[in-house]
Amino acid sequence: MLIASVALPIWPLIGWGIFGGGGWEFVGLVIAMPILFLALAAVSLLIYARPTVRREKAVNWWDVLVLTLWHVFIIGFGLFGENTTTFAVLGVLAGIAAFWYSVWAFFKDAAKRARETLAEFEQMATAPTIGRVPPGATGVASEQVIIVRENPRDEP
Repeated sequence: MLIASVALPIWPLIGWGIFGGGGWEFVGLVIAMPILFLALAAVSLLIYARPTVRREKAVNWWDVLVLTLWHVFIIGFGLFGENTTTFAVLGVLAGIAAFWYSVWAFFKDAAKRARETLAEFEQMATAPTIGRVPPGATGVASEQVIIVRENPRDEP
């Protein structure tokens, strides 16, 4: 995804040189391609920031679908044919959709992780404690072994 953030904004500039374009189109590309780079990088980082994506080291199929559509429209725009305007409009709409989808997926995943963590804390708080350390004793507890060391008292 991060490689695409660099490569895809370069493609329309290369396509302009190969398929021909006017001077004003080049000025538009010089202005638009840094914006496209920032948009692609922002969406890539939002997707990568999701805990499930980092944990599984893979994106889900909705991410693949949204990014594929957006990338296809960018590539189609760089061909500079008779449908360049159509690809430009669809590319902008796909970019906006990809951004808001990645924001929504990020917060949905964060909320899910927060619910799971809260449920785990509640389970730990309500679970019965086996082998409590008696008052006045110090101990170290682990999942399987409890080591208790009693402090000697001075008895009269």
